[in-house]
Amino acid sequence: MNRTARRLLVVLAAAAAALLVWALAVPLAGVDLTVPQGDTDLTVGPGLVAAAALAAGLAAWGLLALLERATARGRRIWTATAAIVFALSLLGPLGAANAAAVLALLAMHAVVGGVLIAGLARR
Repeated sequence: MNRTARRLLVVLAAAAAALLVWALAVPLAGVDLTVPQGDTDLTVGPGLVAAAALAAGLAAWGLLALLERATARGRRIWTATAAIVFALSLLGPLGAANAAAVLALLAMHAVVGGVLIAGLARR
């Protein structure tokens, strides 16, 4: 399998992993995934989960490709950057409406970050 196909599969796997966590948390466990958005509440559904994971994955892939072309240490720089972005992304779910939602959103961030970092950093 060529590098482009493998990286595309990594991005799709990250989205699938996030959707699996959503499916376990929301329909199965009954978690109310609501996040305050200004004066209203945003319900996090499967479409939003997939879109966010795909956007993160495509952005990560794009940055990796750019860094690989720009410097001989592109993969190392990307891995450090990805780890920092992942750590910062964990702050977002802390504003969820309840503890169960916080845990579910943290789990989604963790699986997406883990799949992307482990999968895209591979040679």
